[in-house]
Amino acid sequence: MKPEDRKNLISKTIRFVLVIAIFIGGIFIGKLSTAGQMVPADSSISISENKDLNQFWNVWKLLNEKYPFKEKIPADNDRLYGAISGMVDSFNDPYTMFFPPKEAKMFADEVKGEFSGVGMEVGMKDGLLTVVSPLKGSPAEKAGILAGDIIVKINGVTTENVSTEEAINTIRGNAGTIVTLTIARKGKTEFMDISITRATIPLPVIDTKVQGDVFTISLYSFSENSTKLFAEALQKFSDSQLKKLVIDLRNNPGGYLDAAVDIGSYFIPQGKIIVREDQGNDKPELVYRSHGGDISLPSGLKIVVLVNNGSASASEILAGALSEHGLGTIVGTQTFGKGSVQELIPLDDGSSVKITVAKWFTPNGVSISEKGIKPEHVVSEKATEKNTDPILDKALELLHYKK
Repeated sequence: MKPEDRKNLISKTIRFVLVIAIFIGGIFIGKLSTAGQMVPADSSISISENKDLNQFWNVWKLLNEKYPFKEKIPADNDRLYGAISGMVDSFNDPYTMFFPPKEAKMFADEVKGEFSGVGMEVGMKDGLLTVVSPLKGSPAEKAGILAGDIIVKINGVTTENVSTEEAINTIRGNAGTIVTLTIARKGKTEFMDISITRATIPLPVIDTKVQGDVFTISLYSFSENSTKLFAEALQKFSDSQLKKLVIDLRNNPGGYLDAAVDIGSYFIPQGKIIVREDQGNDKPELVYRSHGGDISLPSGLKIVVLVNNGSASASEILAGALSEHGLGTIVGTQTFGKGSVQELIPLDDGSSVKITVAKWFTPNGVSISEKGIKPEHVVSEKATEKNTDPILDKALELLHYKK
């Protein structure tokens, strides 16, 4: 797919491969007519398919008549948004979400780079509210939250049967306030209570460093500006005349699909497949191909990609593509395993909907859903007396690191 074709494809919507689960939402938006009936936004939906909406309005009327605490009755818009959220919750897809206007703006601000909270990405895994990764330097990381932690309680209230939306809304809050999470952690026999002071969190995107003859690019998210920042870092690597590159994707939960394709294109020959999409419903497979890079890379380039359980979605796309094209060796622990694609669609009233629209596969057609990517070299993250970063040390060993 040519760059212009790819950009046209997402001009009206934004494609995400991101684990973060903030609000549960819907895929059907209707309009209220003056007669008080729900009119389908899609005129192709027949009246017979919507005849049971009379029951919705019947319950609406009964609540107005019977509920005794009039001061607690929510506004009409809040009830409609709640109804949409409940409908979508029935799809049991934690990545399909509806954002009312306020939350839509919060989500947009978060993707662009700053929000107030504890600084961690979460998702549903095996039906449990699970930490995908704490962000670098965030209150969550400083408090000791780890990727893979299961959030059992929030401020003493169980998360069992609590939607992701409810959980995230409780965890988030104003800077300076405190939230206490009860955590279940692999290898621990007892729950742990961890109190975290919320803060305004600038999202980290990228870091670079040089160790001897090895250049490392640490990418923390596939955000709106990550392609530009990665290109700048890669140009520094090119200018250094080094030939050994580490791409660190640990605790990177994903982001824009477009960014994963752009970054992969710097390494993968033009025209080669980076990721495949199965859109279901007898639709043809959608293939994203490398559009080539404009940064000169050294001959004899050696790449090692670092991953862990907090590496998800776009991180898995990039790591899988580099590995299957024989361009990079993967080192670390098994990745999170999130193999679906979402589209973010803005709506007229300022709200938005994020819909799971496809499953993605590696260039060789391998699905990583639920199982994740197993590195060629599996290395524990646990520090030892000999080293503090066993995964990076293994990468340096494979690259025959020289000081």
